Amino acid sequence: MRFRLPSIDDFSFWLGFILATVFWWVIALIRPALQQMAENARTKQAEKKESAKPINLVEEHYRQALLLRAQGMHLAAPLFALDEILQPPRLLAPPPRIEPGAPIPNEDIVEATIPYLPAWPELAAVYQAKTISLSEAMSGDSDIVLMGQTGIGKTVALAALASALARRDPHPGLPENTLPFLVHVADLDLPANKDNPLNALIDLVAEKAPVLDLPRVPEFVRKAFGEGRALLLLDGTDELTPDGLKLVVDFIKLIKRAYPKTRIVTTASTEYLDGLVSLNFVPFAMAAWTHAQRSEFLQKWAALWEKYVAVEVWAQANIEHVDSLLVNGWLQATYANLTPLELTLKTWGAYAGDLRGPRPVDALETHLRRLVPANVPSQAVESLAVQTHLSTEPVFDPRRAREWVKSFEPAEPALSAPEAEKSQPQGKGKKQKVEAPSMGLISTLIGSGLLTSHRNNRTRFCHPIFGGYLAGKALGNFKPEAVLNQPPWIGKYLAMQYLAAVGNAALLAEKLLEELDRPLSRNLLSAARWLRDAPPEASWRGPLMAKLAELLQQEGQPLGLRGQALAAFLQVGGDPSIPLLFRQLLKSPLPELLQLAALGAGAVRDAKSIELLASLTRNPSPTICRAACLALVSIETEAAIDAVGAVLLQGEEHERRIAAEALANQPGEGHALLREAVDLKDDLMVRRAAAYGLGRIPEAWAEELLAKLQMEDTEWVVKNAAAEAMEARKNPPSHVPKRLPPPAESPWLIAFAGKQGLGVTPDKPPTDLLLRALKSGTQEEKIASLNYLRIMPVEGVFGVLFQSMYAGEPELREAVFRVISEMAARGVQVPDPVQFGVGH
Repeated sequence: MRFRLPSIDDFSFWLGFILATVFWWVIALIRPALQQMAENARTKQAEKKESAKPINLVEEHYRQALLLRAQGMHLAAPLFALDEILQPPRLLAPPPRIEPGAPIPNEDIVEATIPYLPAWPELAAVYQAKTISLSEAMSGDSDIVLMGQTGIGKTVALAALASALARRDPHPGLPENTLPFLVHVADLDLPANKDNPLNALIDLVAEKAPVLDLPRVPEFVRKAFGEGRALLLLDGTDELTPDGLKLVVDFIKLIKRAYPKTRIVTTASTEYLDGLVSLNFVPFAMAAWTHAQRSEFLQKWAALWEKYVAVEVWAQANIEHVDSLLVNGWLQATYANLTPLELTLKTWGAYAGDLRGPRPVDALETHLRRLVPANVPSQAVESLAVQTHLSTEPVFDPRRAREWVKSFEPAEPALSAPEAEKSQPQGKGKKQKVEAPSMGLISTLIGSGLLTSHRNNRTRFCHPIFGGYLAGKALGNFKPEAVLNQPPWIGKYLAMQYLAAVGNAALLAEKLLEELDRPLSRNLLSAARWLRDAPPEASWRGPLMAKLAELLQQEGQPLGLRGQALAAFLQVGGDPSIPLLFRQLLKSPLPELLQLAALGAGAVRDAKSIELLASLTRNPSPTICRAACLALVSIETEAAIDAVGAVLLQGEEHERRIAAEALANQPGEGHALLREAVDLKDDLMVRRAAAYGLGRIPEAWAEELLAKLQMEDTEWVVKNAAAEAMEARKNPPSHVPKRLPPPAESPWLIAFAGKQGLGVTPDKPPTDLLLRALKSGTQEEKIASLNYLRIMPVEGVFGVLFQSMYAGEPELREAVFRVISEMAARGVQVPDPVQFGVGH
């Protein structure tokens, strides 16, 4: 029996086919809407689930109080909230940690050319070196210490992070629902209670909590730390002396011992990190503001001033209105080398019309006149400041401070005879009339905002830079050299810096320069910070600059050291001898000196150096070519950009790539040249180079052009370059060091020990094995060994470190120098390398 297919009516078949096609076409059209509806349903379900969770009212009240406090932790708080004026804090990306066997990350053009200078981040800002956010830094699962000079924004970085977490904004580097505890170290009861280290934090939270929450505050704080949700943000650590820092380190140890899951972020000066690194804190340097960030800050200030301040009755009556474009134009012409604090004060003074002069110290003086009441003599606050600095007490007891300034205390008014009679008892049941005593100077200064009061009778200057400036003004009346014998703390350095700005620091400079302190030259570089604010006629200025020029030209020394001398010269604005020095050095035959000189000429935007720099773009050394191209782009004149454009069009293959990557630093003509290069159909090498340049531009249009090159270009070399650039954008190399495992758990060290026929035990530091790796290992093993040797500062270690640093290999030399610098910041006495036969 045959099987027969049923007959199909043609009309029915085609009608069904058309209807099915239309049906699926409609489904395809509405599919995005259906997906969105499903996503909305899931979101609503998640929100409903979240809202069903029990609300911890104590935590909500705490978050609100913390947010309110954090929004006021900046100098312009009387005018604006932090979020309104905030420039998101950035950290200088440290060199990637080298691990044997791991892929070697590709270096960006700036990273490969600019020395890593955590204590002098201004050079990196000029050339737009890579930076990371605080959240990215925390993704390494390490505790963090923020380093930087006073006024660079460490407190603001902590306050911004606390604000975001208080609002429950997502932060990729932290667990969900992280609870921040932002505290100034002056509010801690140190030394801490060994059995209950959280007592001080509990008391702090209780002080701001509603009355009904008080019984539940202790449990709330202990539970947050016990669950590992707590993020402890310790502010003010950078203000302390070494003795004060030791107490904080002991407190951190107690917290870590009782609550090991607690993450901590604290602050420190670049000169002193004692105890923090040994607790596995990772130091990150605060990045200086770039030109774009400064411009954005001024635009924000102008808008907020017009919106909130200019409309006030007192402002209209007392402040002459000036167009904000004119004010910002003047500020942009004079804001080079200012810290965020100094730029804030200078901008405030310019808009308020009370700025006392163009120098940074004039902005400080202007703000101090706002903070110090008119009836308080300037000698009183200067005497108070200098006493806190000479006694090394950044946080002091106000009762002791009153003794320091008692000669300036206002006298109580004497009673006349009739008033005295009236003040006598008038009989039984009569109240005695007593004259209220006047407010003391310390209380007056707390009320005006110059001093800040903390728990348990502790007081400090509202910002260390004000205390340092006032102490520097008064230091000349004492023996200034007394501060040289003090331990390293920021009060010491600030007082000397401002003495040099407003007084005679010749004796201090002489004593600092006559003492050799190889290999770090800390005395010379400490005095170098005075150059920006010092009068041009200062007698010590010439010898100091001569010493810096000598250090800059010392071939064989680490670029991390010589680069600090370069950065010090860049602080001296308006001195015609600085560009002249760089032009002379651009004629040197020494490669590393040419690199530094080119970077210096570009940083000061010396148009007279263009011809010399253009000749260096064809130098056989890629490093010198990179430095010259970056410098020309920084100068920004038409001739400078044309010189880099000529390299892009006519240079060798590697030179074209360098030129394109350098042009990415210039948003105007540089970006325009890269756009044009993409469309040069007859020159595939220019298109290939442009792809690498576009990869450095973090903007949507650049990504679109890269995608176009990758998909549409006819040449595979261009396609590959575009694909490589796209991949680098999506997966940039990590600059966040992970938590360092113990030596006995380090895979590379265990493998190296096996090759030597040795073992690694957890109960004994493998110092000898690490030294062997530094002496005879591969390049990667040598650099990796430094991660452990940095915490083993014994004499035998220093000998091998110095031999490695001066052996001639640049990458190892720079890595060793960073380790020795970190050791010195931890308080380790670094010996003179000359005693080991090197470093002359």
